[in-house]
Order: sequence, then structure tokens, then C-alpha cells
Amino acid sequence: QQSGRKYNLFLKRRLRIDKRHQSKDSIFFRDGVRRIDFVLSYVDDLNKEWEKKLERRKEFESNLQKAGLELETEDKKESEDGKIFFVKIHAPWEVLITYAEVLNIKVPIKENDIPPMVENPLDCVLFPLRLPEKVMHPEPDYFTAPFSKDKQELYLINDESTFFSPSMRNRIVNYILTRCPYGTEEGKKKFGIKRLLNNGTYTAAYPLHDCQYWKKASDPNCDSERYTLYMEWARFLRFYKEQPLVLIRKYYGEKIGIYFAWLGFYTEMLFLAAVVGLICFLYGLFTMDENMSSKEICDPAIGGEIIMCPLCDRDCEYWRLNTTCESSQYSHLFDNVATLFFAIFMGIWVTLFLEFWKRRQARLKYEWDLVDFEEEQQQLQLRPEYEAKCTQKKRNPVTQEMEPYLPLTSQAVRFCISGATVLFWVSLIIASMIAVIVYRLAVYAAFASLMENTQTLQPISGLLTPQLATSVTASCLNFVIIMILNFFYERIAIWITDMEIPRTHMEYENRLTMKMFLFQFVNYYSSCFYVAFFKGKFVGYPGAYTYMFNRWRNEECDPAGCLIELTTQLTIVMAGKQIWGNIQEAIVPWICNWWGRRKARNNPENLYSRWEQDHDLQTFGALGLFYEYLEMVIQFGFITLFVASFPLAPLLALMNNILEIRVDSWKLTTQYRRPVAAKAHSIGVWQEILNGMAILSVVTNAFIVAFTSDMIPRLVYYYAYSENEDSPMSGYINNSLSVFQISDFPERNEPKENPENFIICRYRDYRYPPDHERKYLHTMQFWHILAAKLAFIIIMEHVVFIVKFFVAWMIPDVPADVKAKIKREKYLTQKILHEYELEKLKERLCQGDKRATEKEFIATEGRMELSRAM
Repeated sequence: QQSGRKYNLFLKRRLRIDKRHQSKDSIFFRDGVRRIDFVLSYVDDLNKEWEKKLERRKEFESNLQKAGLELETEDKKESEDGKIFFVKIHAPWEVLITYAEVLNIKVPIKENDIPPMVENPLDCVLFPLRLPEKVMHPEPDYFTAPFSKDKQELYLINDESTFFSPSMRNRIVNYILTRCPYGTEEGKKKFGIKRLLNNGTYTAAYPLHDCQYWKKASDPNCDSERYTLYMEWARFLRFYKEQPLVLIRKYYGEKIGIYFAWLGFYTEMLFLAAVVGLICFLYGLFTMDENMSSKEICDPAIGGEIIMCPLCDRDCEYWRLNTTCESSQYSHLFDNVATLFFAIFMGIWVTLFLEFWKRRQARLKYEWDLVDFEEEQQQLQLRPEYEAKCTQKKRNPVTQEMEPYLPLTSQAVRFCISGATVLFWVSLIIASMIAVIVYRLAVYAAFASLMENTQTLQPISGLLTPQLATSVTASCLNFVIIMILNFFYERIAIWITDMEIPRTHMEYENRLTMKMFLFQFVNYYSSCFYVAFFKGKFVGYPGAYTYMFNRWRNEECDPAGCLIELTTQLTIVMAGKQIWGNIQEAIVPWICNWWGRRKARNNPENLYSRWEQDHDLQTFGALGLFYEYLEMVIQFGFITLFVASFPLAPLLALMNNILEIRVDSWKLTTQYRRPVAAKAHSIGVWQEILNGMAILSVVTNAFIVAFTSDMIPRLVYYYAYSENEDSPMSGYINNSLSVFQISDFPERNEPKENPENFIICRYRDYRYPPDHERKYLHTMQFWHILAAKLAFIIIMEHVVFIVKFFVAWMIPDVPADVKAKIKREKYLTQKILHEYELEKLKERLCQGDKRATEKEFIATEGRMELSRAM
């Protein structure tokens, strides 16, 4: 019986193969001529909404045909699972030229005659990093002009079927799909493919990839650009090669192209920061044995004789300073004089990165025909959701046309709800951070007691101090809370942005970006800000400790400083985010696609159609690029805001970004449906966010060096309080620890046991000893150090800001050769257009057109002369 079933299945497949001689792995209609520009899919499920969905589809598809699009439907019997219908859409020439004019698409009018740039003398050195010329520049460079139906003979139209690239075609079809009506429901006009996808009328809408990624298409009319991108760009073994940005832009559109251009440039600039950071780290490593502070802490005759006050109330015991020997040695890796140099260097590096990116962006704008593209053009393209939800209309003062608008009262109510929601979630983050601080304070005492009384921890007790153990566990807990809050807030942010009903797509993205970034900023950086600027700063002193909620004693820093704990916090959150991000971006889509395609794996290629293959892939989504930018900008914050505490942060970021470029390209090329092409001439609002973080980073690093590291107290001791000329730093540890008389302990703080009958203990502060008339008050050295810290912050900020602004002023935003090329192209384009108009006018005069007067001819010639003079 089983063999009979297999035979019947074989006959069915044989019949389908005979029915269609050509492979279904094609991007054309059945006639093999008309290209598939878009695909819609739906399931004909017989539920209570079935008739309503059927009516919507009929009306929608009828209106698409009225708009000029051509449709071809694949019956569900032809699909792999026998359940899905596929509607293939083709845009004929007449539709393309109509909407190319509406969308202001630029097309070639003449091959570029501007000589290429002078060859770089380093080209021979960089040759191994280069890609083949046919990959980097798949087609000639042209002068372009906005398309006009009335001037078709002006453009270089060799073949109507290939004149508009596939990305242009799918952009035009998507424009029609998002605005096509499908009926009236509840007295309101309904339109747009997005609504039909949301209500389940269609299950998917997507343009097709041009071939399978692992082999070229068998059709000679297909360019197989997806295969080229996979072989030359999306494989990790090509990590050292440059990116084929022109091909990326041609296949995916300018918006995705500009993202990869920015990510590649950011990664290149990270190389310099990573090298300098590594040198600073190696300096700390090689000078570790020369560090006088850690020598004194580790010395049994000095650190071994210094008895420190208990780390918690009652349960903790007195401890000897030399038990923190290893941690003090490791803290020198990051807390040394190179830290100051690196903090100043990174302040200047950020400026160089942003200024040189502006120049790179200006060059891309010229090369990708985005010079005249302004975001204001997009203001004319209202979001379909805005048009649908705004029932009231008013006259536009510019166009004098009636257009939908949202009343001011409605806007105010929506903004109030949105603001309150964002404020609530930010407060939730702060509450979670306070909870983590409470955890640190509660667990700190437990760790301190455990590590002093447990013999099994003796081998690692020197390295794993109570402070470090608390910091590591709290950092891991904080990372888990960050991920959970992110998961929920992403959905809330999208919901409240939708509720605001932004007018345009640009406005929608900008509002969502600011909400998400504000949340992520507080979520990811709050714990680092706590360790850097609050931990150990408000401890009090033995006998008068400060308490949170009058219950938990505030944390103290390690005797060697808090910088090593900030480094730990930064490493765990930054590395954990990068690892988790790569898992989400690569492994999850791969598993989903593997699960979805497991049944289709055994089918012949000519039965598994191109539209079915793409249907089984993941959806990139309108916000797919938004999350990529957000991930990189958060990383940018880690390597700039707190880089003084961790010089290896740029190196970690560099290694992650080399992987990130290939992971993003791999998933986009192999795991996701082809995104709809979109234009963008810059990275948008992210540029302003980066500028803001660059300025803030100077302030945070100045405060980290001054208040978190031990550099300023050491310098003050070196120049003002040292008494040993031969070894100026000797005695620093003893000088930095104040004396407390154990008999002054109140009952709340006094340890339960004092087996060795200690009389005094030491604590980290600058206070007068118990026998001084100003007992336990701050010494003059404390105020000298505070004044030095404030002076250092002011001087460092001013020096770095002056250098930053000078560098920004010195580097022009647009390279001189690009300015010249833009002027040359504008001149030649105007000349070609004027000559075309003049020829047309001559033809009309020759044909006896009375409206084409001699004065009009003279005026047109005069305009050409004026243009040449300009």
C-alpha cells in the first residue's frame, strides 16, 4: 500500500513536470517575457471571514489592473503544500514611465565623461583587499536627469524591459500597492496592501530575488546579482575584502546601501582606535610589575600589616589589605597614565570619524544620484495610514489642494499619552536599576562573609574579591533585565508611534528612533553610569555609614579603585549584547527557514518555484534597518562614553563589526525575502544622535578619569605630598587610607568577633585620625584632590572641545573634487536639456506651429547662453 502511494505521488509530479516544460525557478510570467515585479500570496481558508476577504481581494486586484498592472495567479494546486495562492504582478512600460515621473526617478541621459580620480599610490598594497572591477562597477557611470514622459527620446533607452532596474520596478509597484483602494467598510474608504496584510486578506507581499544564492540562474536574461553578492560579499571568508556598494545599492536600493557604507566606514575607522587602545593596554600590562601601589598592597610588610575595616555590618570580619593583591595588579591594566592619553585620543577620534563620514557620504550622494534628493520630497508622499485615519481635510497653503490633517487637539492628546508611556517605561528602567543596586548591597555582605569564612574559596579569594564577585553577578543579572525590558518596550514603542499617526515615513522613523534610543540609552548605560559616578562616592565612614532606604549599606570601591569594576560591567554588557545580537540576527532566522523548508527539500527544482522559495524566507520588514542602526549606535556609545575605563572596547567592537558586516549581508542575501527598494541620502537622525554622543563622551570620560580612576589622587600625592625623592609614589597607599578607632564603632556596625583584638582599622578616604581635634572630618588633602579633579575636568573638556571644533572646521564636509563634479554634471545636464528643448522648438517652427513664435526661439537660445555663462 505504501509503495502504491509513492507511485501515485510520482505520477502526480510527473504530470506537473510534463504540464510545464520550463522550470518554475523563474522570475518571469508563464510567457517567459514579462518580468515578475512583485508577488502577493494568500490562503483560501473557509472561515467566517472568508467571503469578506474574497471580496477585498477581488476589489483590490481589479483596482490594480485598472492602475495598469498585469496579474497572473498560480492556483493553490500548483503550490508545494496545496494551500497557498500566488498572485504575480508585472508593471508594463506605460505604468513604469508614469510613476517614474511621479517618484522623480533619475535615469541616464549621457555617459559620464569626467575623468576618473588619480590612482592611489597604495593601490598595489591594497590590491588583495579589492574585488573584481565587474563586481565593484557592474555598469558604466552616467549623467542622469529626472524622468519625464514627454522627453523619452532624451534618455538612453536601449531596451524598455531592462531600462528600469528591478529595484526601481519593485519600488514603483510597492508605491501603487500601498495606495490602491479595496472598498469601503464602516463608511470609511480602505486602501493599501499593509492593511490587507494586517487583516489576513493576504499573507505576504514581496519582490523576488533574481536567483538562488548558491548558483546562477539558468535563464540568460537574469543577471544573477544575488549569486554575485553571496559569492563576493556575504561569505565570512571574504571578511577582508571591500564591499561592492554599487551592486548593493543596485540590488537593494540606496537606503540599505547607505547603511552598509556607514557600517563599513565605521569599521575601518575602528581599526585605528583598536590599535591605539591595544597599545595602551599593552603599556599597562608591561608596567604592571612597576606599579608602586600594587607593590605596596602585595607587600606582606606593608599591605599585610594594614588591617581594613569590615566590608559589611556585624557579620563581616576585619581583613588584611594584601588579600586584594591580584585585583590591584589587574586594575593597573586599565588605570594608568595611558588611560588619560586614550581618553583624549578617543575624543579627537570621534570627531575625525564623524567629519570624514560626512565627506564619504557626500561622495556617495554624488555617485548615487542623490545630490538633488531632499527629504522634503518625501513630504509629498503621505503615509497611507495617515491618509486613512485622518478623515478631516484642509487646504494646503502651498499646493492649494485639499489634504488630510490631524486636528491639534487630537495631536495634543496623542502626544500626552505617548509621553506618559515613555516616561513610565524609563521610570521602570530606573526602578529595575535600583533593584539591581539593592541586590548588590544585599549580596555584597553575603559574599564578604562567605569569602572570609570558606576555605574552599582560598585559591581564588585573592582575585575574586567580594566587590568583583558582586559586580560580576550584578552585571549578569542587569544584562538579563535589559534583554527582558527591551523585548517588551520594542512593541510598546511601535504601538505608541502608530498611535501618534505620523504624517510621513520619515517622520515615523524619526519619532520611533528617538523613543527607542532614549529607552535603550537609559537601559544599557544606567548601570555603567552607576558604577562610574555613584558607587563608592557616598559611603560615609566607619561609624557613620550611609544607607539606602535606611537598611542597606552603600558599596565601597576596591582599595585600588572602582575602575576595574566599571571595566567588568562594561565588558559583560557589551560582549553579552553583541553575542546575543548575532544569535538573534543569524541563528534564529536560519532555524526558522530550515523548519519552513524541511518539506520542500526533497522536491525537484522545477516544482519548487522562485516565488515559493522566497515565500518560505523571513520578512526583513520596514524596521529591519532601524534595528541594525540602533545596535551599532548603542555599541558606539559603549566605545566612546566609557572608553577611558576599557581601552580594549574598540578592539572588541572591531572584531564584532567584521563579523556583523558578513552576518548582516549573509542573512539579507540568504535568509530574508528581498526588501522593497527605498531611497535615502544619509543615515538620517542617527547622525544627530552620534554627534550628541560624541559631545557627551568628552564629559563622561573626563569624569571617569577624574572621579572613577585613581589618577588624580596619585598625581596630587606625587607633586604635593610625597616625601621620598628617590621613589615619589612610595607611601601612597598608606596616605590614601584613613584611620578609625574600633572602639568608636556603634553597635549596628561593630563586627561580632575581633579574635586578634585589633585597636584600629583603615578605610579608603582622606579624613583626620581619631586623636585629631577635627576627628573624622575631611583633611586638606581631600579638598586639594577635589579641586584638582574639577580643574582637570574643566581643562580636559576645553582642550578636547577646542581640538574637536578646530578639526571639524578644518575638514570640509564635501570634498573639493566632488563639488567640481557636481557643478560639471549640473552644467552638462542643463546644456543637454536646453539643446533638446531648442531642437523641439525648431521642429515645431518647421512644422508651422504658430504657437512656437520666433521670440520663444530667441528666449530659449538666450537661456542656453546664460546657462553657459553661469
